[in-house]
Amino acid sequence: MVRTRIAPSPTGNDIHIGNLYTALINWAFAKKNKGSFIIRIEDTDRTRLVEGAEEKILSSFLAYGLDYDEGPGKEGKYAPYRQSERLSIYKKHADELIQKRAAYYCVCTKERLDEIRKIQLTEKKVPRYDKHCLTNQVEVQKQIKKGTPYVIRLKVPEHKKIVAEDLLRGAIEFSSNDLDDQVLLKSDGYPTYHLAVVVDDTLMEITHVIRAEEWLSSTPKHILLYEAFGWQKPIFVHLPILRNPDRSKLSKRKNPVWASWYLEQGYLPEAVLNYLSLMGWSHPEGKEIFSLEEFIRVFELKDIKTSGPAFDQVKLEWMNGEYIRNMKHETLNMKLLDFIGPQYPKELVEKTIPLIQERIKKLSDYLPLTEFFFKRPEKYEIDMSKYKDILKKVGEKIETVTEWKSKEIGEAMQSVATEVGMKNSEFFMMLRVAITGKKISPPLNESMEILGKEESVSRVKSATTPES
Repeated sequence: MVRTRIAPSPTGNDIHIGNLYTALINWAFAKKNKGSFIIRIEDTDRTRLVEGAEEKILSSFLAYGLDYDEGPGKEGKYAPYRQSERLSIYKKHADELIQKRAAYYCVCTKERLDEIRKIQLTEKKVPRYDKHCLTNQVEVQKQIKKGTPYVIRLKVPEHKKIVAEDLLRGAIEFSSNDLDDQVLLKSDGYPTYHLAVVVDDTLMEITHVIRAEEWLSSTPKHILLYEAFGWQKPIFVHLPILRNPDRSKLSKRKNPVWASWYLEQGYLPEAVLNYLSLMGWSHPEGKEIFSLEEFIRVFELKDIKTSGPAFDQVKLEWMNGEYIRNMKHETLNMKLLDFIGPQYPKELVEKTIPLIQERIKKLSDYLPLTEFFFKRPEKYEIDMSKYKDILKKVGEKIETVTEWKSKEIGEAMQSVATEVGMKNSEFFMMLRVAITGKKISPPLNESMEILGKEESVSRVKSATTPES
């Protein structure tokens, strides 16, 4: 049975958009193969934990519809799913590695490690541990018995060729001489990523480790651990890292990277996932827009390209707009109300949808475009005082309109423009500002029809008062 996982670390505001991409691929592959998708919280870096981050991450997964089969709040037989609650498991397996002579104790101080690093950098060498404690284990264990803090390190063999089989990249060779004797268990009893990920993936029976390519360089260390334990390795799949259109890396300082930000800006979850699915992969029929269900049906892991795909926010916004344009009115009405809040009248929002559906690309575009429907303009983008006499004529004319429909409203206003000899462009711009406060708005006649005769007349008259 296929079992995939995503293992976010609660050290930021939310889940990174790149991690959401990785989660999507894991989730879709599990769904396609009628398997299980697991969420495991990697909270062993205690110095960087952000309060509330775990809850935010889990809520983001659910908001995007990436429901998980096992994880925090959905405990299965492999629980617990927080690494901080699995410390005894890691300690047991670290001790097993000691017994198998695949790991060793280290009591080197931070000061000594810093000095080694400084010397190696001066000599233009790659900084790595010098195996000082490996050759002195009897003395090291005496110090440990006296209470000296210690870590447990991986014993990397010399001159060993390590081959990592990757589903997308084929066989990749590494030399053990290029690897450091990685810390596996820290002095505070918490594991590093390398020990925890191998132990957890094995005990939770993960069949496919699908993660970002930045972890590819760690894979030989993990292979050494699998071999030391005598465990079967999972299938490794290292996905390409999302990049900006200029090929630079997505950065928290330069880019909106948190998954929840896109929801807060009015991007639709289904549009974001659709766009992410196209990162390094193409629909077999060349489609750009398709449902999540269709993605699961036609998606194949092996078809993902390893070159870093460009995450283009402009393209995402276009796609989001396409989703909005193709949405049923009642569905868009519901989504808008969920986004802007219940204080806006449902019936009024629904009436505005035909006017704005082709104009907005995100749900957050709605209120700036339609705010005038819900409250009168408090200021105007042009000086209305010079149009006082003309607006008076407009107010008197539209008061005589008996059937308050956009066609009749337009004809009445056109007759005033003709009467006063004013260019249509200037006349209707003036009237648009009187009604909405802005030079750009949804269609004017239809907007006035929705506002109603009394409100429209009142706005035309109030635009000429001294307060305006």
